[in-house]
Amino acid sequence: MFGVPISELLWLALLIVAGGVVTGILAGLFGIGGGGIIVPVLYEVFRILDVPADVRMQLCIGTSIAIIVPTTIRSYRAHMKAGVAAAEIVRKWTVPAIFGVCMGAGAAAFAPSSVFKFAFIFFAVVIGSKMLFGKDSWRLGNDLPKNPLMAAYGWLIGLTSALIGVSGGSISNLVLSLYGKPIHTAVATSAGVGVPITIVGTLTYALAGWPHLASLPPFSIGFVSLFGLVLMAPVSSFTAGYGARLAHKLSRRKLEIAFGVFLYAVALRFFASLIWPG
Repeated sequence: MFGVPISELLWLALLIVAGGVVTGILAGLFGIGGGGIIVPVLYEVFRILDVPADVRMQLCIGTSIAIIVPTTIRSYRAHMKAGVAAAEIVRKWTVPAIFGVCMGAGAAAFAPSSVFKFAFIFFAVVIGSKMLFGKDSWRLGNDLPKNPLMAAYGWLIGLTSALIGVSGGSISNLVLSLYGKPIHTAVATSAGVGVPITIVGTLTYALAGWPHLASLPPFSIGFVSLFGLVLMAPVSSFTAGYGARLAHKLSRRKLEIAFGVFLYAVALRFFASLIWPG
């Protein structure tokens, strides 16, 4: 772990920074934190640094959530300026989402890494299919339900976020679209829900990884790598505003297609990692 050449570390650092640029644009464009980009990039970094396979995926997810914190905040602020975020929905989902995050992060302390990969693949395929092949007639209702189903959706968004290392935008986008919310409103609201999810997720993943510190690389606080956080977070946060502005220039259908293709690519990446581990 400590014998990696300086030239290789510099190349990995450049890769993380490049991933941060893409992450920020995706965060603003789709209302997601960019975990689909961050997690695969960090997975390769930690593989080269010889992080044990049984904790590598958890370290990637915890670090991803931490990186997403400033990106999600910046993205939500940009959408708020456009006046399309539904603050009332954000308020109703915040508390149950936090409970879901805590449960998912708790599983990271003992569940095998394959659990998180399967979760990543499943949700990416489901949501990507809805965006690519879904129709306006696919509705669960004309308006969001009242409690307790509304709270259950918030819990599911938080749980999913903790299992796959994202801010919850994928699931919240799906739920909001099935209840007739415009895609731009759904994207902006998803960014808002992601703010408390990522903050709590960072703290709980740091705690969940504490018993595994002996297996983790230097400069790790539980399942959060400060190395990845410091390099990627500032870049992704800076570029999030550009993605948000781009989102408001695209048509609804173009935004849905781009979102669906992105999620399919994420699913393929992790399916490949299950077949060819290492």
